[in-house]
Amino acid sequence: VQLVESGGGLVQFGGSLRLSCTASTTMFTIYNMAWYRQAPGNPRELVASISRGSSTPDVDSAKDRFTISRDDAKNTVYLQMNSLKPEDTAVYYCFAEAGNSDDYRRFRYWGQGTQVTVSS
Repeated sequence: VQLVESGGGLVQFGGSLRLSCTASTTMFTIYNMAWYRQAPGNPRELVASISRGSSTPDVDSAKDRFTISRDDAKNTVYLQMNSLKPEDTAVYYCFAEAGNSDDYRRFRYWGQGTQVTVSS
């Protein structure tokens, strides 16, 4: 499984960005997908996650400003980020769990990360 992220960049305080992540696979079903972020000197933290077939997030730490969604047909997860603040500056990583429906095992994959920088 390969995860390809896009949509990061430089934005001013109060601006918006939309991150996308597409999982490429011919073998597995993509189950849980999530966005994490890591700022310099800080541990990686969960931003939001969403299950396959769901339209509501399982976890959404910044639900008043960020919205996670997914398109299962495209194996793509999105993170709409509004009212961005300088403290949102970080590398944002896509995460996915994949496997087969007849196998209990789930495999975890990470994207390469996309930089989000919010200027004050």
